[in-house]
Amino acid sequence: MKPIALDEYPIHQAPLTMARPVTSDRHFYDRCYLNAHDRTGDVFVVTGMGTYPNLGVRDAYATVRVGETLHSIRFSDALGERSLDQAVGGYRVEVVDPLNTIRVICEHDELGFDLTWNGSFPAVLEQPHLMLGPARPTLDAERFAQVGSWSGALHVAGKDYDVTPDTWLGTRDRSWGIRPSGDPDPAGIPSTSQGFWWLYVPLRFDDFALIVIVQEQPDGYRTLNDACRVFADGRVEQLGWPRVEIDYATGTRHPLGAKLHLTTPAGEALVVEVETRGFVPLHVGCGYGGDPEWSHGQWKGADWSLHSTYDLTSDAVKGLVPWGVSDHVARATCNGAEGWGMFEHASMGRHDPSGFAGW
Repeated sequence: MKPIALDEYPIHQAPLTMARPVTSDRHFYDRCYLNAHDRTGDVFVVTGMGTYPNLGVRDAYATVRVGETLHSIRFSDALGERSLDQAVGGYRVEVVDPLNTIRVICEHDELGFDLTWNGSFPAVLEQPHLMLGPARPTLDAERFAQVGSWSGALHVAGKDYDVTPDTWLGTRDRSWGIRPSGDPDPAGIPSTSQGFWWLYVPLRFDDFALIVIVQEQPDGYRTLNDACRVFADGRVEQLGWPRVEIDYATGTRHPLGAKLHLTTPAGEALVVEVETRGFVPLHVGCGYGGDPEWSHGQWKGADWSLHSTYDLTSDAVKGLVPWGVSDHVARATCNGAEGWGMFEHASMGRHDPSGFAGW
């Protein structure tokens, strides 16, 4: 194996060329996720790009909800030499100012944008995320998160949107490590999971950001707990053990809103009330687990792309929505302050605290 351009930089983490990840696990990935919305919930952009060195693939996606329709474009190609260039097909990510300003461009006749992200508060590292399967870890990853605003232009379904930072807000993250990617593994020993319950709530207020992450087993045992408040000067304040109350639409697991009970280091109560608006199911058009058309890291051939639309009112899509993670535009209040961000949630199978008995 030859050295590559990245080997010129003092960024090595192991006695290997930067062409090789430390692990040979085929599921190794490095991916960014970003969303943008105009606070109404009627227009919601979810997009991202990933590289999969041990699969030799790089890909990207963009899904925009307009009313009750999802418009999706996906790009995939061979990875080639690993470099600082983040581009595939008509999609690219430019790091203008690391951890602060990012430019994201998507070029397609049906769905295109040129958007620039500016972080409102410093990016924060989340707690490491580890999920164990019956034989080995299925997810072992690190991630940083940030809230911010957007500027630029969006074109979708024949309509142009002027994206201005006084209205358009969002959240983003970058994660890397091991998670299911590409085509499915051979079956092996079957999973005996009785359920999956996940909550991720990044919120932007005028004076601070909140990042809340909770994952629980079917009996309510918490396997991931992370709650913090981030200030403009870089201070990160831990907010204890969140108590979560979710208001589901009658007869469903669709969250209409939630109340998050947090605690400051001084022991003071911090209550966050969340109202959900328009949502994007990540497994319909975005390539996350269960997407019927494409999944991250899957080899689809050289210079591949696919454009699709999905009617959220159709029986076929409504039948898929409960079986994955959905991202909701979120309006929140915290001790009288108004904030905006995302309410990401999945509840599948048994979850005793919610009163759900099974799949």
